[in-house]
Amino acid sequence: MNKKLMMIWVLCLSLFLIPIQAASALAAVPGDGRLTYETFFSGSDSSLKGSSSQQQFFTVMDYWNVDSLKVNLHFQVSQINEDRISSVTLSLNGSPFYSFRPSRDNNGEQSLIIPAPKGFLKKGVNTLGIQGYLRTANSDNQVCYVDNTPENWLHLYNTSSVEVAYTPKALTGGISDFSARFSGMDNIKSGSSLLTVPDNASGAELEAATYALSGFAKANTVNDKTLPLLPYSEAAIKDKGLVVLVGTVDHLPSQFKSQLDSSVNLGTHALIQLVNKDSQPTLVVTSKEESLLIKAGRLMQNSQLVSQISSDTKAVDDATEVASPSLAISSNITLTETGDKLTGPNHQEQTYFVALPSNRSIADSGKISLNFRYAENLDFNRSLVTVSVGDTPIGSKKLSKELANGDTLNLVIPKSLNISGNFSVKVAFDLEMLSAVCTPNTEQMPWAYISKETEMHLNTKDRTDLLFNNYPYPFLRDGIYNHVAVVLPQKMDSYTYQSMAGVFNLLGQYAGGNTGEVNYYTDAVDAATLKDDNIIAIGSYADNKVIRDNNDKLYFRYSKDGSTIISNEKMSIEERYGAEIGTLQLIVSPYESGRGMLAVTGVSSEETYLVSKLIASEKDKWRVYGDGVIADKDGNVSAFRFKTITGAAKESVIAQITDRSDVLGFVAAVVLAVTLVIVALLLLLRKHLKKRGDKRET
Repeated sequence: MNKKLMMIWVLCLSLFLIPIQAASALAAVPGDGRLTYETFFSGSDSSLKGSSSQQQFFTVMDYWNVDSLKVNLHFQVSQINEDRISSVTLSLNGSPFYSFRPSRDNNGEQSLIIPAPKGFLKKGVNTLGIQGYLRTANSDNQVCYVDNTPENWLHLYNTSSVEVAYTPKALTGGISDFSARFSGMDNIKSGSSLLTVPDNASGAELEAATYALSGFAKANTVNDKTLPLLPYSEAAIKDKGLVVLVGTVDHLPSQFKSQLDSSVNLGTHALIQLVNKDSQPTLVVTSKEESLLIKAGRLMQNSQLVSQISSDTKAVDDATEVASPSLAISSNITLTETGDKLTGPNHQEQTYFVALPSNRSIADSGKISLNFRYAENLDFNRSLVTVSVGDTPIGSKKLSKELANGDTLNLVIPKSLNISGNFSVKVAFDLEMLSAVCTPNTEQMPWAYISKETEMHLNTKDRTDLLFNNYPYPFLRDGIYNHVAVVLPQKMDSYTYQSMAGVFNLLGQYAGGNTGEVNYYTDAVDAATLKDDNIIAIGSYADNKVIRDNNDKLYFRYSKDGSTIISNEKMSIEERYGAEIGTLQLIVSPYESGRGMLAVTGVSSEETYLVSKLIASEKDKWRVYGDGVIADKDGNVSAFRFKTITGAAKESVIAQITDRSDVLGFVAAVVLAVTLVIVALLLLLRKHLKKRGDKRET
């Protein structure tokens, strides 16, 4: 009996404690409007060795009033570290603010919370510097000490972070202020931003919303979160801090119609207006005319224009210029506008970012011309410069005292690098000192300088293979939407909307201009309409006729009744498993051989949404390659290549020549020379014939 009574008391006590713990957790949430944003150290775990440093970057938004800042460090130091003479110094935007000696306690693993001065912060990107001076032996009795031995290490875990506590400023900057917040990393991370359209939205409303979504997605810096797109409803907007509503006037909820600027004629204008600023800020994009609504959507995709609209309203008519500048692809690229100086001994690097459309890759005959100079007090037997494209070295040169005041390095970019889209160029100097073991570590010597005459000559070509390796081609070409047709089910649920939004979150990040076309259709669309388009078909066998009619052309096909995805030559699929997976398939368009079709599909809309997340953000895009991809609910992803011949036809010789300015110039010179030779021969022949005629006359 005593045991039973004791069990009853324990059970009652447990039930009593549960609400107390929950209340305690809720009370811990700040109630004064302050928020926190935590930026974890990027990439994988990293290490400091000897006397070395690292940089981590974090962002402070313009609309934040920063209250406090702290650095959370989680690290492990060498177990034989001399903690009396080793040190780590933290700096913020170049200004040191904290130093400490790492301890060997707890096997060298430690966690520190370090307050940082907010006075060193700036709006935008900030730099946290971590400088290590690590010793494993006391050098007091040594003439010289080498501090770059393997045991001098400090390992930084990527659970380390920078945490900013802030209070959002009042929304006073109109449409530009709202847009910056809508795509701000804190609001996207917390899910506070929502883009909406009317229920049962028309193709024009979805098109305008897609252009607006692309503009916001372009500004999104959070690589694992996307902006949702859903039909407008009280349930959808509940708990959302920022809402965008894109729709024609007739489809707007009544509470918004009454707030619209009555001075704007919505028959001849589109209106972008910010309402409910003090409660739930909502940006309404509307018009009576669908063509003007689409134009307003294009304006929202042009981030330069949006950032300049400080008022709460913007009217758009036929004369309003909304197009963004076209992306210029220059063959000559300047890496540095003013020149860059690198200081300090040993290994020093300077990285340059080169922007290319995702569908273009480096062709042959690309060159880098590096102009530089450096200090004359180096050990020239061991000092050199190395240039890398991406992470691949393409050439090095030994430094020499005779050329210290003006040196050059000309390198050919290997075609075998197979680089497409954005890439980086890294210039690395190894500035070794004479008697370096006994030379004090100074920050200003030695030095190297990369001059502004440094440039890259870059030839590029289209990547037209219909493979996910080249995605988002063919739906984007040179940063512009490339005749895109989106085919949706007649009836859409929230999963279908989220699938569509995911696809255009990533496409929007790659889009560099707003002049391309995205058209929406239901699955009743006729084949002739889709002939000239690259198609994105979203849905299942049951609810999307385009997928159903072209089932025989898919790599992962449905069973005759569409209840499951069946096995093929690449993968055996059990019947029940096939009903619970989603697939991405990039095939040649069934309606035009020169176009492509992407099927985002699964037996139900839930499986369709599941697989669409693989092409919704940069976080998972690396898992998608080949032309057929399977994903299941357990997170397993399988990618395959089915096509042996892919993409559009190869460029003709004439097209290749016209795309290459250097070859074009050479061909022109050859043609001119041949023409001159032929003309000269004709003149000589004419002269010879004339002389012969004169002789006959005499």
